Amino acid sequence: MSRASARHGKSRHAAPSGPSQRQLRAGELIRHALVEILREEHLADPALADVSVTVSEVRMSSDLKHAICFVEPLGAGVTGPENQTVVKALNSASKLLRGRLGRHIDMKFTPDLKFFHDDSFAHAARIDRLFDNPLVQKDLHADDPPASDETGEED
Repeated sequence: MSRASARHGKSRHAAPSGPSQRQLRAGELIRHALVEILREEHLADPALADVSVTVSEVRMSSDLKHAICFVEPLGAGVTGPENQTVVKALNSASKLLRGRLGRHIDMKFTPDLKFFHDDSFAHAARIDRLFDNPLVQKDLHADDPPASDETGEED
C-alpha cells in the first residue's frame, strides 16, 4: 500500500464502486454532443435514413479513451431486427462520428465510439404490462386493509 492510499484509508486492491465523477461528466458531455451531431448530420447509410436515434447513455472507460454508447432507434418500421441494423450502421459510421465529435467537445482525447442497442426501454414496457395484468393487480392489493365506513363503528 502506498503512502497516499494509506493516508486516505484506501486499498490498492479495493473493488471499484462504479464510475467516477470524471467518467460520468465526460459521458454526459459526449452524449449531448452525439445527440446534436446525429440531429444535424446526414449520414449516407440507408439504414439510418428516416430514423431518429435516442442516445440514452454513454459509459466511459477509466482512461476516457473509449465510449460505449447505448442507443434506441426510433422511426418508421424500426422494430426488433431493424434495431440491430441501425446499431450496425452507427458502428460503421463511428469513425466519421468520432471526427465530428472531436469538433464539438473540449477533451484531450476524442474517445473511440462503440454503439449498442439499449434494451432498457423494452424491459420497462414489459414491467408496465406485468403491472397492468389483473392477477398481478389482485396480488398487489391483497394486503390492503378493507375500507371502513366513515363512523368507524361496527354493526
